Formats: sequence, structure tokens, C-alpha cells
Amino acid sequence: MKKKRVLILDKEQISYKLRRMAYEIWEHNSSEQEIILIGIEDGGKILADNLAAILKEISPLKIIILSVNINKKKPLNNVIDIHENLNGRTVILVDDVVNSGKTIIYSLHAILSYDLKKLMVAVLVDRKHKSFPIACDIIGHSIATTLQDHIEVETEGNEILAAYLE
Repeated sequence: MKKKRVLILDKEQISYKLRRMAYEIWEHNSSEQEIILIGIEDGGKILADNLAAILKEISPLKIIILSVNINKKKPLNNVIDIHENLNGRTVILVDDVVNSGKTIIYSLHAILSYDLKKLMVAVLVDRKHKSFPIACDIIGHSIATTLQDHIEVETEGNEILAAYLE
């Protein structure tokens, strides 16, 4: 039996949430000259790109966008390389959906090899099923789901179109 798709965020709602998230990032980092957004491929990178565009509109912050690629099923199977010196810098790790926190925690492992000034985590959708000690600082939308449910963020190119519960 095919699972039913339920729309939880449409394009307009996502646009509103992204703008609010960008303002929150700006509020938390208004004393900074620059911040680094690190998007977790694929959805987190698209989200980071969208947040960066809004931040460039609303703030004088210099925004650097990086990405990390991680095997979400087997995170130890690939080495995460960050080709930028993060020492003394403000970093925001960005992903589209956080569920157990596993992807975030393994991505943080590579980031925490640097002596950061500040670290935050931003997600579009937080499912609240943490198996790892992760607290997100900037959350677009929180939703209670069952463990069997899946959240899919639909994108086209660099545009976030919708989020569905399946």
C-alpha cells in the first residue's frame, strides 16, 4: 500500500519560514562581520543558499557558503572534507530535515576539529525524534510525527517547493 502524501508546507509558507529563519540568524549574529553557512547535501545546501540570499538582502553580513556530503545511512563510510579554515569563525550548519540527529552529529564531527568562535544549527523541519544530543538553534517548522513517517522536502534546482509528510 502506497503511503499518502500530506502537504505540511507549501512554497509560500516555506518562503515565510526562510525569511524568519534568516532574521533569527541575523539577530543572533548581528555583531559578526561574516558567517559561514555549511549546508548538508542536498537539501541542506539548497536551504543554505536560500538563507544566504535573504541574509544578503537584510544584513551587511558577509556570507560564505560551504557544503558537506555525508552518507546519511552509513556516515562513517566517507570522510567529510571542509576546504576552508574555520578557526575563530562563526558557523551555522544547515539541513532541510532533522529526525534522529545522526546526520547533524556526524557532520559536526568534522566541523568541531576547528576552534570555532560560534556554532549554530538551522533546519527547515524538526521532527523531534532525537536519538543523538542535538538541539537546533533555528527551526523553520516543528512537527510531531511517528517513527514510521517520512518528511520529504521537494526542490527544483535551488528552489524549495514544498514539504510533505509521507
